[in-house]
Amino acid sequence: MLTRVDDGERLARVTVMAERVRAMGREIGLPYVAASADISSPEPMLGKDGKPLAETTFEWPDNAVRYWRDRAFALRAPFILAARYTAEPFFYGQGRFASWRPLPRLETIEVAEAAEAFGIRSAIICPAYLTGGVIGAVVWASGQPVADLPALYAARADELHGAALRLVCAYRDGQDDDAPPVRLTKREVQCLKWAAAGKTDADIAQIIGISGPTVRFHVQNAALKLRVAGRAQAIHRATGLGYIGGAA
Repeated sequence: MLTRVDDGERLARVTVMAERVRAMGREIGLPYVAASADISSPEPMLGKDGKPLAETTFEWPDNAVRYWRDRAFALRAPFILAARYTAEPFFYGQGRFASWRPLPRLETIEVAEAAEAFGIRSAIICPAYLTGGVIGAVVWASGQPVADLPALYAARADELHGAALRLVCAYRDGQDDDAPPVRLTKREVQCLKWAAAGKTDADIAQIIGISGPTVRFHVQNAALKLRVAGRAQAIHRATGLGYIGGAA
């Protein structure tokens, strides 16, 4: 039987971690922090007092910019857009995104104008990819250029990424489905993968050498295990749990 995390205990732990995240930023010269536990949601992360961490723990260069109250912010912010396309930490400096290796998608995102509007000249951004298809993110930023930002990124990105993951995971602890872990069979995974690729039951039956009714049985059984209704939801849930990703 799974034990549900007490909400007060969870938020107290989150507040401690948030204070550590803030301290790390000040230590490396990126004192301003923005954090999201789910970039698809406009709801801000809260501390143990029930108030947004952006108001009580973190700071932003321009106090008048209350991005956490802007419900469309995540759809406009280039930092959030970039976090949708890489699970690795990356940095912003000299008007562009960069990483330890070429990341063409990031390099094509126009960021300089928006970053200047929010008072940001330098930043390290750490996406936090979680189970269920949820993406969180933590941004450490400065309103001034940081000397040798690539070297700072190379030295501290792994540590910052770990802190970002711990903060976001702790915040979401107990918010996700608390049912026991699901184990799908090889056939169930095969059927869902081919279904996700747009194949019909007849197609899947021919590809993997079973009958059409057997394909439907495996898809329906997978949906029951995943506690969802129907083929589309089963594919979505299985994708979020990492069962679907490569070729069948």
